[in-house]
Amino acid sequence: MQHLLATHPRRRLFQLSPPATKPSREGVFFLPSIRIGLAVLALGGLGAGSLALAQEPPAPSPERSRELIRMVRQDCGSCHGLTLRGGLGSPLLPETLRDKPPDGLKHTILLGRPGTAMPPWKTFLNEAEADWIVAQLLRGFPEESK
Repeated sequence: MQHLLATHPRRRLFQLSPPATKPSREGVFFLPSIRIGLAVLALGGLGAGSLALAQEPPAPSPERSRELIRMVRQDCGSCHGLTLRGGLGSPLLPETLRDKPPDGLKHTILLGRPGTAMPPWKTFLNEAEADWIVAQLLRGFPEESK
């Protein structure tokens, strides 16, 4: 074998013989588990929305929370309705957002929707704040404190 590799380096990949030992059963579950994982992803995560809520994003500081609540109620509310029940934009109520993936909602908040009235908010929010807003919307957005 060594002589063959030295004389024909291009054939190396095709000339390597299989290992002399029998294949072990180590890693037998690796490929099926990948297939299962890919199937779960393809099926929409099998309740990924509820899983995302179980992993609550870190809450912003109390002051920033008040700012975010005001922003959603006032700025987002100018299109989605001050009660978030809809207007120019769609309703932002738990029952209307339940079937939407949280990551998709976060990306819509941060990047907007090209060709629609939904603007990007990434200049005003970071990803953690957008995650927090999504979590609040999915549970019922808090009222603005006076």
